[in-house]
Amino acid sequence: MNRIDKVTATGRKLFVAYYTAGFPNVEATGEILDTLVAAGSDIIELGYPFSDPTADGSVIQTSSRTALDNGFTRDAYFDMIAGFRQRHADVPLIVFSYYNPIFHFGVEKFAESAAAAGADGVLAVDLPHEEQADVRPILDKHGLHLIQLVAPTTPPERTAKILKDASGFVYQISLRGVTGVRDSVAVDASANVAQTKAATDIPVVLGFGVGTGEQARAVAPTADGVVVGSAIVKCIADNQPEHLAALRALVTELAEATHDS
Repeated sequence: MNRIDKVTATGRKLFVAYYTAGFPNVEATGEILDTLVAAGSDIIELGYPFSDPTADGSVIQTSSRTALDNGFTRDAYFDMIAGFRQRHADVPLIVFSYYNPIFHFGVEKFAESAAAAGADGVLAVDLPHEEQADVRPILDKHGLHLIQLVAPTTPPERTAKILKDASGFVYQISLRGVTGVRDSVAVDASANVAQTKAATDIPVVLGFGVGTGEQARAVAPTADGVVVGSAIVKCIADNQPEHLAALRALVTELAEATHDS
């Protein structure tokens, strides 16, 4: 049974932590991942650094560029997953990537490498649902969920088609625009989650723009979980070189707010 399915079957609210692999450097990645787990993260989204992360705001864009400048490689990415899996046998890990690196390596080889390292799913943020037909069977063969995204602007009829092919969980995008820390969550975020949940039995987690415990506590009651990325990456960037204590405090706050909602 896929680890994502195991953790969603518990019925608890899920705190999902995004982190850009290789930031601020490759050597720091292991300790950061361990800290995310120790602070209460239920699922890890491990970002694959890419030179043109069009769905991401400045925080994650900068982290991707820094990782690439500091020697990040594809082999290092799969080594990070393998090391994580040795230390954390039961915590689900999702490959969060743009499609270009997957296509460039070859979908079959990428999926095989990810599964062999210990990944549980793939989220290809810029791969439209209409172009997934050749990708899904390959990921299915290797036991990897292809995480689907639903945006506030997705029409109901298209949402229905997306949800028909969803597995693992559905990533509900909370706002119009790119990722980033916001002063407040989109006013229609909870309503959008409720609309998506009404159309599927698969858990729906909310991401984009959540960055504080207060914000997580506000949206978690409606959703099945909360995703936080930019605030985590920003915390690491702002607290160099002693970032682990601040990171643990932030993620503990976010995870507890999500779990207690």
